[in-house]
Amino acid sequence: MSKASRFIIGRLRGCGYATKGALLLLKTEASIQVQAGIGILMTIAGFYMKISATEWVLQTFAIGLVMSMEGLNTAIEAIADFIHPDFHNKIGFIKDIAAGAVFIAAITAVIIGFIIYIPYIL
Repeated sequence: MSKASRFIIGRLRGCGYATKGALLLLKTEASIQVQAGIGILMTIAGFYMKISATEWVLQTFAIGLVMSMEGLNTAIEAIADFIHPDFHNKIGFIKDIAAGAVFIAAITAVIIGFIIYIPYIL
């Protein structure tokens, strides 16, 4: 097998692992299920309001940012719990910071949503 074929097969396997991880995240994590639901509602709103291409880009980016951050937060929490299953102040600090990153992304998404949709509502 050529080097190029091995490279392509490796990338395809990587996509398979990533897809598996995204599906596991959606199946097992209530937070991302809620965020996915909100993302679907906002997508429906975008079609209904006929938002511009630029607004679609911003909205899609915001939805992806929040969901990606939630995935990273979930992974950080799982690693922290695996390393130190009992309560520990430092582990709590790490988990709070990861949750804070999701919060910042979510607030940013809400602001983007307001910027996009308020002109259509008023």
